[in-house]
Amino acid sequence: MALIDRIIASGAGVLDEEYTMSYFPGDDLLAACRPRGLPIGNLTSQFWSNCHMHPFDQFVTRELRCAAYLRYVDDFALFSDSKGELWAWKRTIIERLARLRLTIHERPAQVVPVENGIPWLGFVVFPTHRRVKARKVRGAADRLRRRLDDYLAGHISFAELNATVKGWVNHIRYADTWGLRRHVFAGMKFKMVPEKQTGAVRP
Repeated sequence: MALIDRIIASGAGVLDEEYTMSYFPGDDLLAACRPRGLPIGNLTSQFWSNCHMHPFDQFVTRELRCAAYLRYVDDFALFSDSKGELWAWKRTIIERLARLRLTIHERPAQVVPVENGIPWLGFVVFPTHRRVKARKVRGAADRLRRRLDDYLAGHISFAELNATVKGWVNHIRYADTWGLRRHVFAGMKFKMVPEKQTGAVRP
């Protein structure tokens, strides 16, 4: 518990400017002083989210009796053949999450047909295939071009460039992205760059 206290304390004030303060039933004036969140990249947050959200998982599966439910950290989705049932679940979920001092993002929390695609962890999942979100593609392409420019200018090694490329490919390989990869890399020009320290030639 002492270690947990130290880890949580390490994030004090980090998110103060990131979110508008939310108040819940039963809050008093001291609620404004309530710390919130953990630093992004703190790997313990994934574990704690499972602990904190476990009662919510039980509520969805046992009380709402949602037979098709999935959650990853703070992203979750419920499936039903009834649009009315899903809207009713949403209202109930908002009330239940308030007990955990949590809110949902209203914009993505909508009831949509699965045929339209379900945004999930950077992908859009359809019944027959998966795509990468367009915004993610644009950001990744810009980042890859900057890394290529850094490599061609001699600021980073080929190994560093290669790690960036492989990291992106390893992420998007879970979607139908063969054509996307060809398109992104077709716009990048590579050339031979001599290794400064050894005189070897890098691809």
